[in-house]
Amino acid sequence: MPATRLFAMLLGIVYVLVGIAGFVPAFLTEPPPDAPQLAIGAGHGLLFGLFPVNAVHSIVHLVVGIYGIVASRDLDAARIFARGLAILFGVLTVMGLFPVLDTTFGLAPLHGHDIWLHAITAIAGAYFGWFHREARESRPVTGEAYAGSKPEDRL
Repeated sequence: MPATRLFAMLLGIVYVLVGIAGFVPAFLTEPPPDAPQLAIGAGHGLLFGLFPVNAVHSIVHLVVGIYGIVASRDLDAARIFARGLAILFGVLTVMGLFPVLDTTFGLAPLHGHDIWLHAITAIAGAYFGWFHREARESRPVTGEAYAGSKPEDRL
């Protein structure tokens, strides 16, 4: 399996497992008293005692994970997944640095240990989406890949 597809598969599995863990009370501890308040408090806690999550955050983990697993079936889809991951988690990393944005407007916590975890995810996504050998050597992700091709080649 090409490395980019393997990355999408493994990251997808990890995020699905983390998403599920976010709904298991045994894996959550109470957030500290000074934690930012959330508009959606369901499932709010520290996952594994480290990472602030709530139900919305855990659902996002599940969606990202499922998308990664599905995208791992095709190299182009895996590359698009990795690029989207880099952009999305890069934005979440920056948002986590600003108190006015570190709860995604009260919907999901992005502060604390989430910041470095999101940054690592963004960097890994950028590597596999743009810089890995497969990303540089394969066909473009845009419609240019089909320019001049026959209809049967597009299947």
